[in-house]
Parts: sequence; structure tokens; C-alpha cells
Amino acid sequence: MSFLQRFSRTTFSSIRSFSTARPLFNETATTTTTNTNANGLNQFFENGESLPKQIWTGRAWKASELRLKSFDDLHKLWYVLLKERNVLATQREEAKRLGINKQIWSNAGRLKKCQKSMARIKYVLNERQREYEKLIAEKSTSS
Repeated sequence: MSFLQRFSRTTFSSIRSFSTARPLFNETATTTTTNTNANGLNQFFENGESLPKQIWTGRAWKASELRLKSFDDLHKLWYVLLKERNVLATQREEAKRLGINKQIWSNAGRLKKCQKSMARIKYVLNERQREYEKLIAEKSTSS
């Protein structure tokens, strides 16, 4: 079974809490739903607000840390990072739409950490796949 087949078998949805600077929607205009869960397009915004406050975030995951994780944990982490990448892309487009200068608003650091972590997950899973195929080849030649 290939890497992509294993990734496409299950999906993972995560709920994250974010801090944001200003509301995206007028609260009086959204009287139909009072649910605070992020559904639909609201998943692409942090707490329903268009741009978050500039906050310091942690570092990217190291490959050595990822090697200690199970396949299911890596799979879940992949989808959390994918969702984060989509949120950051939405924020970048919102900043462009509002005409905010890149020097004032940028989430490039968070995006870079997300991309590095995703690349390292792929690398670790590829290592595991190569080892698995190597063991299968050795087993078939010894039989």
C-alpha cells in the first residue's frame, strides 16, 4: 500500500482555538446560527475574524520527533497542518483584499513552519515506506 493510499483512507477534523484582532462578520447580521463551532467557510477564519493578532508561534516539528509518532498520529498532524496552511492562505488573501502592506501584516513565518513540518512528515513516512519495502524484498529473497 502506497503512502498516498494510506493518507486518503481516513480524514481527521480538528478544532482549534485562535486569537484574532477584529470580527469578520457583523454579529447582528448572523442571527440564524449561534453555534460557535467552525462549520463550512468559517473553518478558514480564526474564531470568525479575518486577521489575527500578530503572535509568536512555536517552531516546526523536527524529523526526530516525528519518527517517534505512530502512523495515525502523523496522519492527524498532517491534516491539522493542512488546515492551518489553508487558514494562513485565507489570511494572506484577506490582507491583500484590505490593502494591508506586507511589512505591517505577514504570516510568512507561520506558513514556513507549517510547510517545513509537512515536508518532514512526508520524509518520515517515505523512510518508513522504504524500510518496509526493503524488509519485504529481503523476506521474499530468503524464502
